[in-house]
Amino acid sequence: MTFDNKLYIFNIVFFYLIYFFGILVNFIIVTVIFLDVHLHTPMYLFLCNLSIIDICYTNVTVPKLLYILLSKNNIVSFTQCLIQIYFFFLADSAEITVLFIMAYDRYVAICHPLDYHRILNKICTLLVMVIWITGCINSALLTSSILKMLFCSSFSIHQFFCDAKALINISCRGTEMFYIVMYIDCFVLGIFPFICNLLSYVQIIKVILRIQSRESRSKAFSTCSSHLTVMAIYYGSGTAVYMIPPSNGYDVLEQILTVFYTTVVPMLNPLIYSLKNKDLKKSLKKLLA
Repeated sequence: MTFDNKLYIFNIVFFYLIYFFGILVNFIIVTVIFLDVHLHTPMYLFLCNLSIIDICYTNVTVPKLLYILLSKNNIVSFTQCLIQIYFFFLADSAEITVLFIMAYDRYVAICHPLDYHRILNKICTLLVMVIWITGCINSALLTSSILKMLFCSSFSIHQFFCDAKALINISCRGTEMFYIVMYIDCFVLGIFPFICNLLSYVQIIKVILRIQSRESRSKAFSTCSSHLTVMAIYYGSGTAVYMIPPSNGYDVLEQILTVFYTTVVPMLNPLIYSLKNKDLKKSLKKLLA
């Protein structure tokens, strides 16, 4: 067996395990929240939507990659490529929105605990609708702008799925509309939510530090630490992928970071939340008993 064959088998096993484990842990989170009525609260509804989005993320990229690896047929039609880009942008936009809403949820829960149920119960369904409508509209705008691009010489992308950045690297004209939509998108769904999340946590930390009871303070920090960790990993890996300059010297690094961003992060999210969440662990034990 040659080194290439070993690497080929390793890639198949690696991506299959990530796919299986990512779908499994997210499906468990959704099932536990759905079956336990005690978890039918706004916070867990948003967490449930995050797991559904992560399932979408994994299904958008990994199955096609596994098919390519198993069949050794790496040809993807332009229609298939656009469909993959559309659902990738949909999941990406929805994830940014749900992380933003979860930060608001934690802000209300800690800074205005007496009004939490009154505020969130009124707008909970509306916020869930905003998550998916925002994802659909934003994805449609970005995908339609890609249709303006022209590919003059190369039709090969150096990436494991149809990524907008990879298409830009091989386009020769027509990227102006995409950049306009992307710059607006970066502000509306990138910088603005990120700043709002930071401001929310500044207020949250101020309130937590004023809590006299050490146990209550520890519990408040615990409920926020999971969301902060997920947010840091998501924004950090996403920024790293799209800030890498388009150069042949960075191809391998970009592919590694993209694999982490699109396959490993969706698998980590439910683990981060479930490991620190006593209610989830208690419900899971009850379900398995």
